[in-house]
Amino acid sequence: MPAVTRKSLMPLEEYAVKRNDFRKRVMAHKHNRKLHLGEHVTLLFEDELTIRYQIQEMLRAERVFEEDAIVEELEAYNPLIPDGSNWKATMLIEYPDESERKQALARLIDIEDKVWVQVEGEPKVFAIADEDLERETAEKTSSVHFMRFELTAGMKQALKQGRPLAIGIDHPNYTVPAQKVSEAVRQSLINDLVL
Repeated sequence: MPAVTRKSLMPLEEYAVKRNDFRKRVMAHKHNRKLHLGEHVTLLFEDELTIRYQIQEMLRAERVFEEDAIVEELEAYNPLIPDGSNWKATMLIEYPDESERKQALARLIDIEDKVWVQVEGEPKVFAIADEDLERETAEKTSSVHFMRFELTAGMKQALKQGRPLAIGIDHPNYTVPAQKVSEAVRQSLINDLVL
């Protein structure tokens, strides 16, 4: 997968003009890259476009013009783009009520390590989570995690041949049994793989 480069980013003035159209394009793209696992967990599978949007929005929000700061953002976000042998996702644990969220995050310690994908006929692949920094404490997990699912050559080939994909969570306090991934999402994720 290509990385986001300095040249692929719009200057802030240009982004201000094109932002609404770009945002619509990204939201439509994200539609086939988002999975809801139960009522409170959402996975957004990242790629170059979703990460470029995140960087553009960050630069806009922080009004960043300095070259060094832009390069820092690129270095921070580019590792979230899949490299052809994996999928990378942002996991959001969503509870609208603050009190309920606090209690849930205490019950869901280690949930980020219990999320898995499975190509039919192949073993489950559990997420490798939060490689950049630890996001949980002894008291609670974070409401946002970054994860990587590393696939074998055989799994990638099986997907290319049309085998179904499932996803789930094996946490004792939040179990989501094998949930078949829609064909549209499966195809979008196959585009992240170098076969």
